[in-house]
Formats: sequence, structure tokens, C-alpha cells
Amino acid sequence: MSSTTVNTRGRFRGGAGLGLVAWLAGIVFFLPIAWMALTSFHSETDAATNPPSWGAALTLDGYREFFGSGGGASPWPALINSTVASVTSTLLVLVLALPAAYALSIRPVKKWTDVLFFFLSTKMLPVVAGLLPIYLFAKNAGMLDNIWLLVILYTSMNLPIAVWMMQSFLSEVPVAVVEAAQIDGARLPTVLTRVIAPIALPGIAATALICFIFSWNELLFARVLTGVVAETAPVFLTGFITSQGLFLAKVCAASLVVSLPVLAAGFAAQDKLVQGLSLGAVK
Repeated sequence: MSSTTVNTRGRFRGGAGLGLVAWLAGIVFFLPIAWMALTSFHSETDAATNPPSWGAALTLDGYREFFGSGGGASPWPALINSTVASVTSTLLVLVLALPAAYALSIRPVKKWTDVLFFFLSTKMLPVVAGLLPIYLFAKNAGMLDNIWLLVILYTSMNLPIAVWMMQSFLSEVPVAVVEAAQIDGARLPTVLTRVIAPIALPGIAATALICFIFSWNELLFARVLTGVVAETAPVFLTGFITSQGLFLAKVCAASLVVSLPVLAAGFAAQDKLVQGLSLGAVK
């Protein structure tokens, strides 16, 4: 048997082993979601059994109660607030991060690495440390329980990581393409929107998806700074944990509904996300 055949078989076995490990890891990560989805279709009695009842009858009572058919609060205002805060802040982040990343990559400013590390250092501050000053500012400005306060906060929180990510994406854009557009008379807004944005679209999509997920899942600021009018979906979800007990079926149904926008966005942009996160990985 030749050494080439042995090496080929070794690579095949190694690839099959890695594939098996990847599948096992995927199943392990998927099991909690599958379990949550199954529990959401059970009655509260079946959901509370120990050990769990796999063959219990399925019902939509958890979803009916979540959407307020039993006389409870409607989740639609909270879902709309989360959508407004997440989408608006993500769009603002992209509008601000794109020219900043352009200045740090294609037309780099002096000591641009120091600028990037400064952006990243702002993420090292514990969120709790800034909670009281922000609360006092919002109270004095009359912006408590205001959805636009969350938009401003989410934009400022996600902007550093967005600039950091998009700088690495835009550094892969050929400078010659930008120079050719400028020679043809294109100004900076045109270069950003018609030249750079289409080339770096996978990176922009990856950045937008991550910013959207961070904004949608944020709980601490939304919990402290909102009340009834600007309540978001994660805050609404915490209201299901009451002194009367934890109703597993209803909580699982609510968690699945709240998670659907993020799952749908990730599924819709999965090809762009993979391309974007892989930009710059191989020179």
C-alpha cells in the first residue's frame, strides 16, 4: 500500500471525525431550543412533570395565554418597542460606523490602531457602573420610559464593536477601486454607498445582524429605564416569573416567540454572515 493511499485514508478519517464532532456539538446546542419548543406545546401540568413527559398531548394554550387570550397583558406593544429600538439603532450604527471604518482602513488616520483600541476599551466598562449616571441623566431630561432613549443607548453601545468589525471588512476593499471612482468624480458619499457598500455587503450584513441581536436581547437598561410605555420584549418576558410560581409552558412559548425575530434574521442572513465573518481570515 502506497504512502499516498495511507495519507488519503488518514485525512478522510480525520475529516470524518471532525464532522462527527461538529454534528454532536450542533445537536448539543440545539437540544435546549428543541426542548423549549416541545415544552411550549404542552399543558402546564405536563410541562411540570419530572421526569419530563415526551408523549404528552400537544396544545396551544401557552401561546394563547402569551398573546393575552386569558385576560393578560398583550405582548404586541413590547414586541413593537423591541423592533423599533433594535432596527433603528442598528441603522444608525451602520450609518455612523461606515465612514468611521473608511477613515480607519481605506484612508487611515494617524495612529489608527490607537483609535481602534480606544473604541474597544469602551466595551470593557461594566454596564452596571454606568447605570446610575444614565438613570439620573434620563430622569433629569424627562426621558424615562422613552423608547428613543433606548435607541440612543443601543446605538452608543454597539457603535464601538461595529467600527471594529467593519474596519477589518473594509480593509479588504481594493484601494484601486476607490481611487478609480474618485478619478471619475465620485465624492465621498457616492464612494461609500455605491462602491464600498456593495463590495463590503457581507461584512455589513454580519455587523448589522450582531448589532440587532445585541439590541434585541438587552435587558438591564430596558428593565431599569422603562416602565409601561417603552417596555421591551425581554422585560415583558421577565413578567411571567411571579410569586404564584413559574409556568413553564407559558414561559417557553413566550421565549420562543421572543426568539423568533433573531432566529429569522440569522437564517435570512446566514450566507452573508458566513462570508462577512470569514473576510480577512485568509490573506
